[in-house]
Amino acid sequence: MEIRLIKENEYKEVADMIARSISKSAFAKFYPQCSIDYIKESLNAEGVKRRASWTHFYIIKDEERIIACGAIGPHWGSETESSLFSIFVDYDKQGQGYGRKIVETLEQDEYFLRANRIEIPASMSAIPFYRKMGYEHKNGKLNFDDGHFSLEKFR
Repeated sequence: MEIRLIKENEYKEVADMIARSISKSAFAKFYPQCSIDYIKESLNAEGVKRRASWTHFYIIKDEERIIACGAIGPHWGSETESSLFSIFVDYDKQGQGYGRKIVETLEQDEYFLRANRIEIPASMSAIPFYRKMGYEHKNGKLNFDDGHFSLEKFR
């Protein structure tokens, strides 16, 4: 298993993994097809490239393929707040600790270490996982905004 920053030639493979993941996972049980299609379009190869241009975008790769990804970057340009983005684990690898491993990797990144507060836009299906990782509802409330729930962690 290899954990590292994404390379340019991997954008499409990551986009394909994200598309498989959201189409088959618990995410699909909570969100309508138009939301799934929107994420697939916004995180296609070009979208992953855009995201990687202003974040630190990590992947986990087994011997054959990319099986998880996640990114961290500044929260709206802030020097003291950061956000986690695009955390996905391939459908057939979910529940095996790869989500935890990608979050732990993001939490060792300089964007995390410099931040006082870290926010994550989460899907309904991901809330229990992020709460286990120490993230709580933003301002102590279940906030649904712009298609996601906001969670946060203070350092």
